[in-house]
Amino acid sequence: MQAILSVTLPFFALVLAGWLAAHRRILPEAAIPGLNAFVLFFALPCMLFRFGMTTPVFELLNPAVLAVYVLTAAVIVFFTIAMTLGPGLSLKNAAFGALVAAFPNTGFMGVPLLVALLGPAAAGPVICMVLADMIVTSSACLAIAQARDTTGQGPRAAALAAAKGAFSNPLPWSIALGALVGIAGVSLPGPVNTVVKMLADAASPVALFTIGAVLWRAGEHTRAVPLKASSLEAQATLVLRSEDSQAPSVWPLGDAGGMAPTSPGRLDALTRSLPRRGLGVPMSTYMPVALIKLLLHPLVVLLLGACARSLGAPLSSFQLMVLTLAAALPSASNVSLLAERYGADNGRVARIILASTLLAFGSFTLLAWAFGVRPHG
Repeated sequence: MQAILSVTLPFFALVLAGWLAAHRRILPEAAIPGLNAFVLFFALPCMLFRFGMTTPVFELLNPAVLAVYVLTAAVIVFFTIAMTLGPGLSLKNAAFGALVAAFPNTGFMGVPLLVALLGPAAAGPVICMVLADMIVTSSACLAIAQARDTTGQGPRAAALAAAKGAFSNPLPWSIALGALVGIAGVSLPGPVNTVVKMLADAASPVALFTIGAVLWRAGEHTRAVPLKASSLEAQATLVLRSEDSQAPSVWPLGDAGGMAPTSPGRLDALTRSLPRRGLGVPMSTYMPVALIKLLLHPLVVLLLGACARSLGAPLSSFQLMVLTLAAALPSASNVSLLAERYGADNGRVARIILASTLLAFGSFTLLAWAFGVRPHG
Protein backbone atom coordinates (compact mmCIF):
# COMPACT_ATOMS: atom_id res chain seq x y z
CA MET A 1 0.00 0.00 0.00
CA GLN A 2 2.81 2.43 0.86
CA ALA A 3 4.44 1.87 -2.53
CA ILE A 4 1.13 2.58 -4.30
CA LEU A 5 0.54 5.70 -2.22
CA SER A 6 4.01 6.93 -3.15
CA VAL A 7 2.78 7.05 -6.76
CA THR A 8 -0.87 8.11 -6.38
CA LEU A 9 -0.36 10.77 -3.69
CA PRO A 10 1.81 13.09 -5.82
CA PHE A 11 -0.68 12.87 -8.71
CA PHE A 12 -3.65 13.91 -6.59
CA ALA A 13 -1.50 16.44 -4.70
CA LEU A 14 -0.81 18.21 -8.00
CA VAL A 15 -4.56 18.38 -8.66
CA LEU A 16 -5.02 19.92 -5.22
CA ALA A 17 -2.17 22.36 -5.90
CA GLY A 18 -3.91 23.55 -9.08
CA TRP A 19 -7.18 24.02 -7.23
CA LEU A 20 -5.51 25.97 -4.42
CA ALA A 21 -3.55 28.14 -6.84
CA ALA A 22 -6.75 29.13 -8.63
CA HIS A 23 -8.74 29.49 -5.40
CA ARG A 24 -6.12 31.78 -3.85
CA ARG A 25 -5.80 33.72 -7.14
CA ILE A 26 -2.11 32.83 -7.38
CA LEU A 27 -3.08 31.51 -10.80
CA PRO A 28 -5.30 34.18 -12.41
CA GLU A 29 -8.56 32.84 -13.76
CA ALA A 30 -7.77 34.36 -17.15
CA ALA A 31 -4.66 32.15 -17.34
CA ILE A 32 -6.54 28.85 -16.96
CA PRO A 33 -7.66 28.60 -20.63
CA GLY A 34 -4.07 29.20 -21.73
CA LEU A 35 -2.80 26.50 -19.38
CA ASN A 36 -5.43 24.13 -20.68
CA ALA A 37 -4.49 24.95 -24.28
CA PHE A 38 -0.82 24.25 -23.58
CA VAL A 39 -1.68 20.78 -22.27
CA LEU A 40 -4.23 19.96 -24.98
CA PHE A 41 -2.33 21.24 -28.02
CA PHE A 42 1.33 20.86 -27.05
CA ALA A 43 2.29 18.75 -24.04
CA LEU A 44 -0.25 15.91 -24.10
CA PRO A 45 -0.05 15.36 -27.90
CA CYS A 46 3.72 15.01 -27.58
CA MET A 47 3.35 12.48 -24.77
CA LEU A 48 0.79 10.45 -26.74
CA PHE A 49 2.92 10.76 -29.89
CA ARG A 50 5.83 9.14 -28.06
CA PHE A 51 3.60 6.34 -26.75
CA GLY A 52 2.20 5.87 -30.26
CA MET A 53 5.73 5.46 -31.61
CA THR A 54 6.69 2.76 -29.14
CA THR A 55 3.40 0.85 -28.75
CA PRO A 56 2.39 -1.81 -31.31
CA VAL A 57 -0.62 -0.78 -33.41
CA PHE A 58 -2.59 -3.84 -32.29
CA GLU A 59 -2.24 -2.63 -28.69
CA LEU A 60 -3.44 0.86 -29.63
CA LEU A 61 -6.53 -0.54 -31.39
CA ASN A 62 -7.03 -3.85 -29.62
CA PRO A 63 -10.46 -5.23 -30.72
CA ALA A 64 -11.01 -7.15 -27.47
CA VAL A 65 -10.18 -4.13 -25.31
CA LEU A 66 -12.38 -1.84 -27.42
CA ALA A 67 -15.31 -4.28 -27.39
CA VAL A 68 -15.27 -4.77 -23.62
CA TYR A 69 -14.88 -1.07 -22.90
CA VAL A 70 -17.52 0.16 -25.37
CA LEU A 71 -20.01 -2.42 -24.08
CA THR A 72 -19.26 -1.31 -20.52
CA ALA A 73 -19.81 2.33 -21.48
CA ALA A 74 -23.20 1.42 -22.97
CA VAL A 75 -24.23 -0.38 -19.77
CA ILE A 76 -23.15 2.54 -17.55
CA VAL A 77 -24.79 5.17 -19.77
CA PHE A 78 -28.18 3.48 -19.92
CA PHE A 79 -28.11 2.41 -16.28
CA THR A 80 -27.32 5.96 -15.13
CA ILE A 81 -30.06 7.46 -17.30
CA ALA A 82 -32.57 4.89 -16.05
CA MET A 83 -31.65 5.58 -12.41
CA THR A 84 -31.66 9.38 -12.60
CA LEU A 85 -34.24 10.33 -15.24
CA GLY A 86 -37.44 11.59 -13.68
CA PRO A 87 -39.72 14.61 -13.09
CA GLY A 88 -36.86 16.55 -11.50
CA LEU A 89 -34.25 15.77 -14.18
CA SER A 90 -34.61 16.21 -17.93
CA LEU A 91 -33.29 13.76 -20.50
CA LYS A 92 -30.55 16.23 -21.44
CA ASN A 93 -29.27 16.46 -17.87
CA ALA A 94 -29.63 12.71 -17.34
CA ALA A 95 -27.55 12.12 -20.50
CA PHE A 96 -24.79 14.44 -19.32
CA GLY A 97 -24.82 12.72 -15.94
CA ALA A 98 -24.42 9.42 -17.79
CA LEU A 99 -21.51 10.82 -19.80
CA VAL A 100 -19.71 11.98 -16.67
CA ALA A 101 -20.34 8.53 -15.12
CA ALA A 102 -18.87 6.67 -18.10
CA PHE A 103 -16.00 8.98 -19.12
CA PRO A 104 -12.93 8.68 -16.87
CA ASN A 105 -10.12 11.22 -16.93
CA THR A 106 -7.88 8.94 -18.98
CA GLY A 107 -6.28 11.69 -21.07
CA PHE A 108 -4.99 14.15 -18.48
CA MET A 109 -4.62 11.70 -15.59
CA GLY A 110 -4.99 8.08 -16.69
CA VAL A 111 -2.10 7.66 -19.12
CA PRO A 112 0.65 9.15 -16.91
CA LEU A 113 -0.71 7.62 -13.67
CA LEU A 114 -1.15 4.08 -14.97
CA VAL A 115 2.16 4.14 -16.80
CA ALA A 116 3.83 5.24 -13.55
CA LEU A 117 2.09 2.40 -11.68
CA LEU A 118 2.28 -0.41 -14.22
CA GLY A 119 4.91 0.55 -16.76
CA PRO A 120 4.77 1.52 -20.46
CA ALA A 121 2.72 -1.59 -21.35
CA ALA A 122 -0.30 0.08 -19.72
CA ALA A 123 -0.34 2.84 -22.34
CA GLY A 124 -1.95 0.71 -25.08
CA PRO A 125 -5.20 -0.22 -23.27
CA VAL A 126 -5.59 3.29 -21.84
CA ILE A 127 -5.15 4.88 -25.27
CA CYS A 128 -7.86 2.50 -26.57
CA MET A 129 -10.15 3.91 -23.87
CA VAL A 130 -9.26 7.50 -24.77
CA LEU A 131 -10.25 6.91 -28.39
CA ALA A 132 -13.46 5.05 -27.48
CA ASP A 133 -14.62 7.76 -25.08
CA MET A 134 -13.85 10.67 -27.38
CA ILE A 135 -15.48 9.14 -30.46
CA VAL A 136 -18.15 6.68 -29.27
CA THR A 137 -19.26 7.48 -25.71
CA SER A 138 -19.33 11.26 -26.14
CA SER A 139 -21.17 11.07 -29.47
CA ALA A 140 -23.80 8.68 -28.09
CA CYS A 141 -24.47 10.74 -24.96
CA LEU A 142 -24.73 14.00 -26.89
CA ALA A 143 -27.16 12.36 -29.31
CA ILE A 144 -29.31 11.19 -26.38
CA ALA A 145 -29.10 14.64 -24.79
CA GLN A 146 -30.54 16.20 -27.96
CA ALA A 147 -33.19 13.53 -28.56
CA ARG A 148 -35.99 15.85 -27.43
CA ASP A 149 -34.44 19.06 -28.67
CA THR A 150 -36.89 21.43 -30.34
CA THR A 151 -34.40 23.91 -31.78
CA GLY A 152 -33.64 21.87 -34.87
CA GLN A 153 -30.52 20.07 -33.67
CA GLY A 154 -31.74 16.52 -33.14
CA PRO A 155 -29.82 13.45 -32.00
CA ARG A 156 -28.31 12.72 -35.42
CA ALA A 157 -26.98 16.26 -35.80
CA ALA A 158 -25.66 16.19 -32.24
CA ALA A 159 -23.88 12.87 -32.80
CA LEU A 160 -22.31 14.15 -36.02
CA ALA A 161 -21.21 17.36 -34.31
CA ALA A 162 -19.69 15.34 -31.45
CA ALA A 163 -17.85 13.06 -33.87
CA LYS A 164 -16.56 16.09 -35.77
CA GLY A 165 -15.36 17.60 -32.51
CA ALA A 166 -13.60 14.35 -31.60
CA PHE A 167 -11.76 14.24 -34.91
CA SER A 168 -10.74 17.89 -34.58
CA ASN A 169 -9.16 17.04 -31.22
CA PRO A 170 -5.35 16.85 -31.54
CA LEU A 171 -5.04 13.79 -29.27
CA PRO A 172 -6.26 11.09 -31.71
CA TRP A 173 -4.14 12.57 -34.47
CA SER A 174 -1.03 12.65 -32.30
CA ILE A 175 -1.57 8.96 -31.47
CA ALA A 176 -2.08 8.12 -35.15
CA LEU A 177 0.98 10.11 -36.23
CA GLY A 178 3.13 8.44 -33.59
CA ALA A 179 1.92 5.01 -34.73
CA LEU A 180 2.75 5.83 -38.36
CA VAL A 181 6.23 7.04 -37.41
CA GLY A 182 6.76 3.89 -35.37
CA ILE A 183 5.63 1.64 -38.24
CA ALA A 184 7.87 3.47 -40.71
CA GLY A 185 10.82 3.17 -38.33
CA VAL A 186 11.62 6.84 -38.70
CA SER A 187 13.75 8.56 -36.07
CA LEU A 188 13.13 12.18 -35.26
CA PRO A 189 16.07 14.56 -35.77
CA GLY A 190 17.97 15.27 -32.57
CA PRO A 191 16.68 18.82 -31.82
CA VAL A 192 13.10 17.88 -32.78
CA ASN A 193 13.23 14.80 -30.58
CA THR A 194 14.47 16.93 -27.68
CA VAL A 195 11.62 19.41 -28.05
CA VAL A 196 9.05 16.60 -28.23
CA LYS A 197 10.58 14.94 -25.16
CA MET A 198 10.59 18.19 -23.16
CA LEU A 199 6.93 18.85 -23.96
CA ALA A 200 5.99 15.23 -23.22
CA ASP A 201 7.76 15.39 -19.85
CA ALA A 202 5.76 18.53 -19.00
CA ALA A 203 2.42 16.88 -19.85
CA SER A 204 1.83 14.99 -16.63
CA PRO A 205 2.51 17.68 -13.99
CA VAL A 206 0.94 20.52 -15.96
CA ALA A 207 -2.13 18.44 -16.88
CA LEU A 208 -2.75 17.48 -13.26
CA PHE A 209 -2.27 21.06 -12.09
CA THR A 210 -4.69 22.18 -14.82
CA ILE A 211 -7.33 19.67 -13.69
CA GLY A 212 -7.36 21.31 -10.27
CA ALA A 213 -7.62 24.80 -11.73
CA VAL A 214 -10.41 23.75 -14.11
CA LEU A 215 -12.33 22.13 -11.25
CA TRP A 216 -12.12 25.36 -9.26
CA ARG A 217 -13.32 27.41 -12.23
CA ALA A 218 -16.20 25.00 -12.88
CA GLY A 219 -17.28 25.32 -9.26
CA GLU A 220 -17.17 29.10 -9.46
CA HIS A 221 -19.17 29.38 -12.66
CA THR A 222 -21.74 26.64 -12.46
CA ARG A 223 -24.94 27.44 -14.27
CA ALA A 224 -28.14 25.68 -13.37
CA VAL A 225 -31.14 25.13 -15.63
CA PRO A 226 -32.56 28.61 -16.41
CA LEU A 227 -35.30 29.89 -14.10
CA LYS A 228 -37.94 32.54 -14.66
CA ALA A 229 -36.63 36.04 -14.04
CA SER A 230 -38.99 36.61 -11.13
CA SER A 231 -38.05 33.30 -9.48
CA LEU A 232 -34.35 33.97 -9.99
CA GLU A 233 -34.66 37.41 -8.42
CA ALA A 234 -36.51 35.94 -5.46
CA GLN A 235 -33.78 33.34 -4.99
CA ALA A 236 -31.02 35.92 -5.20
CA THR A 237 -32.84 38.28 -2.86
CA LEU A 238 -33.23 35.57 -0.25
CA VAL A 239 -29.52 34.79 -0.46
CA LEU A 240 -28.61 38.44 0.02
CA ARG A 241 -31.05 38.81 2.92
CA SER A 242 -29.65 35.70 4.56
CA GLU A 243 -26.17 37.23 4.50
CA ASP A 244 -27.41 40.48 6.04
CA SER A 245 -29.26 38.72 8.83
CA GLN A 246 -26.74 35.93 9.45
CA ALA A 247 -29.59 33.50 8.76
CA PRO A 248 -29.11 30.20 6.92
CA SER A 249 -28.64 30.63 3.19
CA VAL A 250 -31.27 28.00 2.31
CA TRP A 251 -34.80 29.43 2.27
CA PRO A 252 -38.05 27.72 1.23
CA LEU A 253 -39.22 29.36 -1.98
CA GLY A 254 -42.89 29.70 -2.87
CA ASP A 255 -44.50 30.99 -6.03
CA ALA A 256 -42.66 34.14 -7.03
CA GLY A 257 -44.88 34.77 -10.03
CA GLY A 258 -46.51 37.78 -8.37
CA MET A 259 -43.30 39.74 -8.00
CA ALA A 260 -42.87 42.78 -10.18
CA PRO A 261 -40.31 42.38 -12.98
CA THR A 262 -36.93 43.91 -12.42
CA SER A 263 -34.52 45.63 -14.74
CA PRO A 264 -31.86 43.50 -16.52
CA GLY A 265 -29.10 45.34 -14.69
CA ARG A 266 -30.62 44.70 -11.27
CA LEU A 267 -31.25 41.04 -12.07
CA ASP A 268 -27.70 40.58 -13.34
CA ALA A 269 -26.27 42.20 -10.21
CA LEU A 270 -28.28 39.84 -8.02
CA THR A 271 -27.63 36.63 -9.94
CA ARG A 272 -23.87 37.15 -10.20
CA SER A 273 -23.65 36.23 -6.54
CA LEU A 274 -25.63 32.99 -6.85
CA PRO A 275 -22.98 30.55 -8.12
CA ARG A 276 -20.49 31.71 -5.49
CA ARG A 277 -22.81 31.53 -2.47
CA GLY A 278 -24.08 27.98 -2.80
CA LEU A 279 -27.72 27.20 -2.17
CA GLY A 280 -27.37 23.99 -0.17
CA VAL A 281 -27.50 21.60 -3.13
CA PRO A 282 -28.38 18.17 -1.73
CA MET A 283 -25.73 15.47 -2.19
CA SER A 284 -28.41 13.14 -3.55
CA THR A 285 -28.41 15.14 -6.80
CA TYR A 286 -24.80 14.32 -7.66
CA MET A 287 -23.18 11.84 -5.25
CA PRO A 288 -24.93 8.70 -6.61
CA VAL A 289 -23.50 9.41 -10.08
CA ALA A 290 -20.02 9.95 -8.63
CA LEU A 291 -20.31 6.56 -6.91
CA ILE A 292 -21.46 4.93 -10.15
CA LYS A 293 -18.31 6.34 -11.76
CA LEU A 294 -15.91 5.16 -9.06
CA LEU A 295 -17.49 1.85 -8.02
CA LEU A 296 -19.91 0.49 -10.60
CA HIS A 297 -17.94 1.46 -13.71
CA PRO A 298 -14.80 -0.53 -12.79
CA LEU A 299 -16.93 -3.41 -11.50
CA VAL A 300 -18.79 -3.72 -14.82
CA VAL A 301 -15.49 -3.56 -16.73
CA LEU A 302 -14.09 -6.34 -14.55
CA LEU A 303 -17.17 -8.57 -14.90
CA LEU A 304 -17.57 -8.11 -18.65
CA GLY A 305 -13.84 -8.56 -19.18
CA ALA A 306 -13.86 -11.78 -17.15
CA CYS A 307 -16.83 -13.05 -19.19
CA ALA A 308 -15.03 -12.17 -22.42
CA ARG A 309 -11.93 -14.05 -21.30
CA SER A 310 -13.98 -17.10 -20.34
CA LEU A 311 -15.46 -17.08 -23.86
CA GLY A 312 -11.97 -17.10 -25.36
CA ALA A 313 -11.45 -13.40 -26.14
CA PRO A 314 -7.76 -12.50 -26.47
CA LEU A 315 -7.76 -10.30 -23.38
CA SER A 316 -4.90 -10.78 -20.94
CA SER A 317 -5.23 -10.44 -17.18
CA PHE A 318 -2.87 -7.45 -17.34
CA GLN A 319 -5.05 -5.68 -19.93
CA LEU A 320 -8.15 -6.35 -17.84
CA MET A 321 -6.45 -4.93 -14.76
CA VAL A 322 -5.45 -1.79 -16.68
CA LEU A 323 -9.01 -1.35 -18.00
CA THR A 324 -10.48 -1.78 -14.52
CA LEU A 325 -8.09 0.67 -12.90
CA ALA A 326 -8.62 3.22 -15.68
CA ALA A 327 -12.40 2.93 -15.24
CA ALA A 328 -11.89 3.69 -11.52
CA LEU A 329 -10.38 7.10 -12.32
CA PRO A 330 -12.42 10.24 -11.56
CA SER A 331 -14.69 11.75 -14.19
CA ALA A 332 -13.21 13.71 -17.08
CA SER A 333 -13.14 17.42 -16.29
CA ASN A 334 -13.98 18.52 -19.84
CA VAL A 335 -17.55 17.17 -19.58
CA SER A 336 -18.47 20.28 -17.57
CA LEU A 337 -17.50 22.45 -20.53
CA LEU A 338 -19.61 20.27 -22.85
CA ALA A 339 -22.58 20.57 -20.50
CA GLU A 340 -22.29 24.35 -20.51
CA ARG A 341 -22.00 24.47 -24.29
CA TYR A 342 -25.15 22.40 -24.77
CA GLY A 343 -27.21 24.27 -22.18
CA ALA A 344 -27.33 21.51 -19.56
CA ASP A 345 -26.96 21.84 -15.80
CA ASN A 346 -23.19 22.10 -15.65
CA GLY A 347 -23.42 22.88 -11.93
CA ARG A 348 -24.54 19.31 -11.29
CA VAL A 349 -21.90 17.95 -13.68
CA ALA A 350 -19.15 19.99 -11.98
CA ARG A 351 -20.18 18.65 -8.56
CA ILE A 352 -20.06 15.07 -9.84
CA ILE A 353 -16.57 15.64 -11.24
CA LEU A 354 -15.34 17.29 -8.06
CA ALA A 355 -16.83 14.59 -5.81
CA SER A 356 -15.37 11.79 -7.94
CA THR A 357 -11.95 13.46 -7.92
CA LEU A 358 -11.97 13.89 -4.14
CA LEU A 359 -13.08 10.30 -3.51
CA ALA A 360 -10.92 8.68 -6.19
CA PHE A 361 -7.72 9.13 -4.24
CA GLY A 362 -8.95 6.59 -1.70
CA SER A 363 -11.01 4.32 -3.97
CA PHE A 364 -8.42 4.11 -6.75
CA THR A 365 -5.57 3.47 -4.32
CA LEU A 366 -7.53 0.71 -2.58
CA LEU A 367 -8.40 -0.94 -5.89
CA ALA A 368 -4.77 -0.88 -7.02
CA TRP A 369 -3.80 -2.43 -3.69
CA ALA A 370 -6.50 -5.12 -4.09
CA PHE A 371 -5.02 -6.00 -7.48
CA GLY A 372 -1.62 -6.38 -5.83
CA VAL A 373 -0.06 -3.65 -7.97
CA ARG A 374 3.65 -3.14 -7.49
CA PRO A 375 4.65 0.22 -8.95
CA HIS A 376 6.85 -0.02 -12.00
CA GLY A 377 10.50 0.77 -11.35
